[in-house]
Amino acid sequence: MQGRSRKNLLSSAVILWILIIEMAETTAPPQAESAVQIVYTERPQDEEPESFHLRILSSVLGSEEAAKDALLYSYKTAASGFSAKLTPQQVDEISKQPGVLQVVPSRTLQLHSGHGKLH
Repeated sequence: MQGRSRKNLLSSAVILWILIIEMAETTAPPQAESAVQIVYTERPQDEEPESFHLRILSSVLGSEEAAKDALLYSYKTAASGFSAKLTPQQVDEISKQPGVLQVVPSRTLQLHSGHGKLH
């Protein structure tokens, strides 16, 4: 009899623990996922483009180290800007920075050509 009570108590404790874990997972705020964004900027006048891009990123991410980790590429020739992994909140913040013209999600496009079309 005492063995059965102990098993019931242990089973109840395990079920309670599982419920607590499930509740914690469902009530935790969702983590915003970062995605690659292209940030178009004005062409810097008295500063190297990459330094300018890092300065903009640092103002949003809090440190130059975080900016270097997030920066994927600096565009310096045909366009001025950079690509970086940013959360939606960071996109909102960086869009308000001086010198930022536009922020757009990076997309990969596939070119298809069918019968009779130019390749």
